[in-house]
Amino acid sequence: MPNISNPSIAWLILLVAGLLEVAWAIGLKYSDGLSKTGIAIFTVVTAWLSFYLLGMTLKALPVGTAYAVWTGIGAVGAAICGIWLFDEPATVARLSCIALIVGGILGLKLLSGE
Repeated sequence: MPNISNPSIAWLILLVAGLLEVAWAIGLKYSDGLSKTGIAIFTVVTAWLSFYLLGMTLKALPVGTAYAVWTGIGAVGAAICGIWLFDEPATVARLSCIALIVGGILGLKLLSGE
C-alpha cells in the first residue's frame, strides 16, 4: 500500500473511496442479491477498492474522522441515488436528515486540523 503522508491528497483519496462506497451500495441493489454475475463482480471490486483507499488515507488522517467521513459520503450518496434511481421518498424529514449528515461530514473535515 502506498504511503500517503500529504493530508490534502489523503482527503481527495477519501472522497474517491466514499464515492466508490456509493457505487458498491447501488451495485448491491442492481445485482439482485449478488445473483447477477457482472454487476456482482463490479460490486465486489468497487467495495474492495473503496476499503483499500480508505486504508491508504488512514496513514495521514485520524481513523475516527476518516471513517465517519467515508461512511457519511456513502450514506448521503446512497440516499440521494435511492431517491433519484429508485423513486425512494424525498420527504422534508428525509432531506433534512441527509443535510445533517452533510453538516457532520463538513464539520469533521473543518475540525480535523488537516
